[in-house]
Amino acid sequence: MASVVKSLQGQEFEPAAANDAERIYRPSDDEPFMNPRQQAYFKAKLLHWKEEILHEAQETLSQLQADSLREADLTDRASSETDWSIELRTRDRQRKLISKIDAALRRIEEGEYGYCEVTGEPISLARLEARPIATMTVEAQERHERNEKVSRDD
Repeated sequence: MASVVKSLQGQEFEPAAANDAERIYRPSDDEPFMNPRQQAYFKAKLLHWKEEILHEAQETLSQLQADSLREADLTDRASSETDWSIELRTRDRQRKLISKIDAALRRIEEGEYGYCEVTGEPISLARLEARPIATMTVEAQERHERNEKVSRDD
């Protein structure tokens, strides 16, 4: 069941299911950067990603409620506690990721999505495809990381 997403200009865009390869739209360098279709594509991609994370979090919560630590053996209990600790740390990272997804969705609405927050230049479509929450070009990100490393070394 595919959902329809409206672009910023009100045009409808139907994100394709992963198994529907024939109908998948992929942004291309041959079209104007961040045109309404590209914006709708990335919006749908971000919303789908957020929905998956929220679904996984709900499953974790349900599992936690259903499987309270009942192991009688101390070793088994310790193993379960370690597993849950790792799971909860993962969910915490995903909670932070959701805030980045929400920020990217706001940038789409404000017309700033896809442009580097440092240089103002377009972020490559390949980078946005791989990391839709990216806020910097690869070059700006590398400079930022080098500067952080220098700061940490001081």
